[in-house]
Amino acid sequence: MTLDLHTAESIPETVREEIQTLLTSGDLFRYHAAEGSAVTLLEQEFADMLGTRFALAVSSCSAALFLSLKSLDLPKAARVLIPAFTFAAVPSSVVHADCVPVLVEVSDNYRIDMHDFALKLTDDISAVLISHMRGHTSDMDEIERLCAEKNIPIIEDAAHSLGTTWNDRNIGSIGKIGCFSFQSYKLLNGGEGGILVTNDEDVIARAVIMSGAYENNWQKHDCKSNNFGKYQNQLPLYNTRLSNLSAMVVRAQLAEIPRRIADGLRNHDLLADILSDNRYITVPSPLKGEKRAPDSIQFNLIDVNDETARAFVSECKKIGLGVSIFGLHVENARAYWNWQFLETIPDLPQTKAMLMRACDLRLPARLSVEQVAEIGDMILSAMKRATKSKAA
Repeated sequence: MTLDLHTAESIPETVREEIQTLLTSGDLFRYHAAEGSAVTLLEQEFADMLGTRFALAVSSCSAALFLSLKSLDLPKAARVLIPAFTFAAVPSSVVHADCVPVLVEVSDNYRIDMHDFALKLTDDISAVLISHMRGHTSDMDEIERLCAEKNIPIIEDAAHSLGTTWNDRNIGSIGKIGCFSFQSYKLLNGGEGGILVTNDEDVIARAVIMSGAYENNWQKHDCKSNNFGKYQNQLPLYNTRLSNLSAMVVRAQLAEIPRRIADGLRNHDLLADILSDNRYITVPSPLKGEKRAPDSIQFNLIDVNDETARAFVSECKKIGLGVSIFGLHVENARAYWNWQFLETIPDLPQTKAMLMRACDLRLPARLSVEQVAEIGDMILSAMKRATKSKAA
């Protein structure tokens, strides 16, 4: 049986009539209306939901990360600390912002190795970009403490972490800036799109202007800041705006977030429990204080070689299950050695060892308990066949 794990949920019926009205009017540009555009309303509602003062919706999470770095007014070639386990768009955003990514080791639980982080948080680091990759939260208390000692700003890449909390604080609201994704595989599906949140008046003013608020269009943002005037015509425009159509699609799904979080966590934990008794599989536990909102599952293969690991992936594929191993999937955009656009590829043995055995599987919230149980049986069956020679 083949399970489709990539199809998103339907856009709620409640917004279909509004979308049709918008299409009829052709009013897709966020700055056409004098006030209250769909994008502006999304920004207001998203900021309220996260508990931040400001939000800026843009064309992608990558654009949000880029604007975040530019809004910090970092010097050219500023060094930015990032985890070595992330998507290629993260170091790409750093490079695009004329900064230099400095990669930090990641442990086999997919989170930042805090010893390596502390060693690399040197005086020449200008910013820290924490990527909560696949929704796995690193030790934000310790990261905050170390960065505060050196007055280094934190940007959170929370593309996979909408709805996740750390000691009851919303991920994305802990650093100076938090960035989220509306790409189709994320909790909120806009096809593409992203949003940044912050409490900093200077950051939001710079980000809004650079996002493409030309002339006086910054006045149409619901941002109580006195800093916009001083930046008008002083900053470049990168035109990373979100359209009203995308914003309307995303807004319609905000009410679905609690259910998706609950169902996604249920599905993840059920599958983790099913896999936990297999001697060749381990699913890392969340850190204390971390309450996740997963839409996928990651697990490590243990006591197997490359041949057996590849055989496991092949057996999964034969039965219609798209399990991949980050480091064994050729040209995987999450394997740091494939980021050939970097000036140098560092030697990161701990991260590489993890990536060579870390399995990745989408697990959308729309799946039923019965479907998740079936997936668990499929994985265990594939593992049994892949390790048959070892057992013999």
